[in-house]
Amino acid sequence: MSSHTPHGHSPLRTVQVLGGGSGGSSAHVRSLAAGLVARGVRVTVCAPTEVARTLGFRDVGAHHIPVPRRSDPASVAALRLACADADLVHAHGLNAAVRTALALSGRRTPLVVTWHTRTHAEGARAHLLRLLERRVARSASVVLGTSSDLVDRARRRGARDARLAAVAFPGPRRAGTSADADDDADRPLHKARAELGAIDRPLLMAVSALERHRGYETLLDATRAWRHLDPVPLVVIAGEGPLRGALQRRIEDEGLPVRILGRRDDVPELLAAADIALLPSPWEARSVLAQEALHARVPLVATAVGGVPDLVGDAAELVPSGDAQALADAVVRILADPGRRDQLRALGEAQVATWPTEDETVAQVLSVYDELTGTLTA
Repeated sequence: MSSHTPHGHSPLRTVQVLGGGSGGSSAHVRSLAAGLVARGVRVTVCAPTEVARTLGFRDVGAHHIPVPRRSDPASVAALRLACADADLVHAHGLNAAVRTALALSGRRTPLVVTWHTRTHAEGARAHLLRLLERRVARSASVVLGTSSDLVDRARRRGARDARLAAVAFPGPRRAGTSADADDDADRPLHKARAELGAIDRPLLMAVSALERHRGYETLLDATRAWRHLDPVPLVVIAGEGPLRGALQRRIEDEGLPVRILGRRDDVPELLAAADIALLPSPWEARSVLAQEALHARVPLVATAVGGVPDLVGDAAELVPSGDAQALADAVVRILADPGRRDQLRALGEAQVATWPTEDETVAQVLSVYDELTGTLTA
């Protein structure tokens, strides 16, 4: 692989700023850091210590500076110092972008911002959110959105230059799938189904934080519609959050066939054991669950919102947001039709092949850096 640094020139110095980091944005930053370092770019990652420890930025050759997610003066000052010698700064997510815009105030350092998702808020907080988004959009030299509606949102907030980002999914985190693994590879899948109590019944899986705006009330409504099936499908939800208590009470009060697993570090293994993956969210950009499901060749039922239709194409059953009956009908249809399940697996495999590779993602980001810094790409 050729170096990004032309002969006789100093390496491009970049700072990547990451807040708490969702699973998708954190994986993206690690992948991006590895690709940039491989091309001769100097990369410093400013992120909370626990995030950096999990992702291992130093393992891919990046320098890590611990910066808390907070926006207090001390944290902003630490970020400002970390960016002092940077040729360009790239912030990921709204929280990181707000802090970075404050830290770069008065400097001419180019700022690239990637919007991986959008924050939900109501009332006074929604007004504050719009102000913060406007501040970030107008401060950034370029805004990269992971879905077309995020690009449109950035433009509405006043971005001078907003583009669709090429964001690669780093790939499946385990080998083998429930559909076509050999006997040895099947054993962990059988073990996972046994643990969850789904040896002789369909297993459906959802993954996300247990928060408002994740569609779990709609999902619980849908489970009532398939309790007549024999055997009754089991829904498992991997995630933790403030709604756990309310969701658990409803599951128990209504006798719903749902288990909340809490936070798990074996989601890929559990997902590979599932018969169907469920994404009931009222909005998504570039859903990690959708990508993992298609990678694992697990049929997906998802809401037709945000960036989901562009991401999955015709490789998933898409239903309207908030429509529990449509969600239930799609699940029942797929469970009753082995041919449709096989078709969705094949379509998913084909769709995955259309997604940007890590190489293409790094190439797009480097082209943006070149525009803003005047460097030459080898």
